[in-house]
Amino acid sequence: MPADEDAKSTAQATRIIELLWRHALPSTPGARGPKPGLTVDDVVSAGIALADRDGIDKLTIRAVAAELGLRAMSLYTYVPSKDALIVLMVDAVAAADTPIPADLPVRERMIAIATQIRAELIEHPWLLEVSPWRQVLGPARMRRYERQLAAIDGIGLGDLAMDRAIAVLTDFATGNARLAVAAAGAAAQLSDAQWWEVNGPLLARVMPVGEFPLAGRVGAAVGEHYQAPADPDGAFDYGVATLVDGLLADL
Repeated sequence: MPADEDAKSTAQATRIIELLWRHALPSTPGARGPKPGLTVDDVVSAGIALADRDGIDKLTIRAVAAELGLRAMSLYTYVPSKDALIVLMVDAVAAADTPIPADLPVRERMIAIATQIRAELIEHPWLLEVSPWRQVLGPARMRRYERQLAAIDGIGLGDLAMDRAIAVLTDFATGNARLAVAAAGAAAQLSDAQWWEVNGPLLARVMPVGEFPLAGRVGAAVGEHYQAPADPDGAFDYGVATLVDGLLADL
């Protein structure tokens, strides 16, 4: 990487770190900064509200500025870019996590880790569109990780195994949340019953039942029971309990 690009990249990374940890860093007297009356927190909150309402595709510096009654260029005084704003938004959302009670049985504490992650993603579906790779760690996400580790510390897992257990629970919760969000979005457009009224007869005409005896039998039982193609909530409860029991089996 050329020296000027390397310097620019370092400056951008430094700015994001400083913004993430702004409440932990000492203030600099006399430093240039945003005008009084609006804070970085206000900008981040506006970004979250917009993404929750309209989706992350609609999140732009101009759109957030409009939410706050500002010109787009004014917002760059608070955040240097849309990417930086998203990093701040991800960390701010994580701040809503509540501590996992230490007096719960370890199995329930592990289930709580996945449950909190799933709930956050369902409440803020735009998080599913943010790459989890190389996310810069801010204070809220670090605090969450500390709490997750504390929930399973001392149960017999080594350090790497503790991290992997949290990663597996996170991955499962994320996959299930994606299904739950998709189901909710589809139901808002057309109910499962209405969808099946259209597609059921069409499938019955073209699908050779004799070729799919098991799929036909199980699929019919599932549809009758759930009145939908699947049950994300029930699948989560069953899956996370099975996953946690597997993680604890060798301890």
